[in-house]
Amino acid sequence: MRLTSLLTTTARWGRAALALGGLALLPGCDLNFWRMDGPQSTIDVAGPVARSQLMVFYVTCWVTLVIFIIVASVLAYATVKFKARTAADEHAEPPAQAHGNPLIELGLIGASVFALVIIAVPTLKAIWFTYDVPVGEKANAYTVNATAYQWWFRFDYPAEQIEGVGPLTTSNELVIPAGRPVRINLRAMDVIHSFWVPKLAGKVDMIPNRGNFIWLQADAPGYFWGQCAEYCGDSHAVMRFRVIALGPKDFNDWLNREMAPARQVAAVKPTVQFASYTFKTDWKRNEYGYSGRYDANPLQAWRVKQEPEPNEDPALVARGRELFKDKTCFSCHKVRGQHDVGSPAYPDLTHVGSRTTIAAGLLENNADQLARWLSHPDEVKPGNKMYLSGYLANNIRLTRDDITALVAYLQSLK
Repeated sequence: MRLTSLLTTTARWGRAALALGGLALLPGCDLNFWRMDGPQSTIDVAGPVARSQLMVFYVTCWVTLVIFIIVASVLAYATVKFKARTAADEHAEPPAQAHGNPLIELGLIGASVFALVIIAVPTLKAIWFTYDVPVGEKANAYTVNATAYQWWFRFDYPAEQIEGVGPLTTSNELVIPAGRPVRINLRAMDVIHSFWVPKLAGKVDMIPNRGNFIWLQADAPGYFWGQCAEYCGDSHAVMRFRVIALGPKDFNDWLNREMAPARQVAAVKPTVQFASYTFKTDWKRNEYGYSGRYDANPLQAWRVKQEPEPNEDPALVARGRELFKDKTCFSCHKVRGQHDVGSPAYPDLTHVGSRTTIAAGLLENNADQLARWLSHPDEVKPGNKMYLSGYLANNIRLTRDDITALVAYLQSLK
């Protein structure tokens, strides 16, 4: 390529880059787009496993940057040194071609091997480190079993056995002790899924009929976003979960609350008339599902959810408890101490009111979003079984008053 053509092409790309950069500076543009510390960032890490993987990434970036600088410098030198300076040079015969210089070729091979070794050493160390809990920490490791379904996660705590029931079970929110390694046994019940908490550890597949595992650790108490990272059907993109890391006392307090049966609101004779349905009804299919308070401090939002809802209406809660049975919700969802049937293939709702999210991490667990989920589960999460196997199969119809009562009941389950 002639030098002028090369410079023209370079200038075009440069102008395009400047134009894109200028767009980010226009009024109204969100400069946070360029930040790398979002809730699912792999750069802003909070645990030893993610930190070791980040180190491999940095080493790889630095090595490739050095290679790029060397290659680009040689290319720029050759372009300037041997460019055609006159019209005669442009049509001149190329010089005689000869075999490459052996020293240069051997040097390039040696440099390539050296670069690979630089990358390989921390890579192998990270593989050994992230494979399983370090030997010296195994005795202190906490174990959780994670099972993936289309499209949600069940978490079982084998060390916390409930008499007559089995292990403590939660759904979509994994609470772990901070500062302590956690070994998570991974299982899948339908198709291949993938377990990923970007700030704590990398991705590991969950494969039907094949056991797998991952370990992670949170440096300090925090709230972390998780995601299924393997395409698994219609609602793969909204198959999410949360990891809440707590200090020793807070974690033990949480275990004690979770081991107890569902909270029972004081018995009040249910009424049959309720206030008009006041929740928003014109939801858009992909409308955002979190409030500003939740976004500002999700861990604090989680702590608030552990307390009873303000202005709780016992009569409305009692009516919702009856509807939970009348609408056959109990045939899929267990509520320990109140509706003990349920199925492990569906989320356990014993303490659903204390979770910060619903619909597998897609919506904030508040009255508005819970009403949205009950009203339009097919629009919130296309293809979900609550709609196909519940609403459609059992011809379930919910009035505005029904939804009001069910929301009050589910919010009371702390």
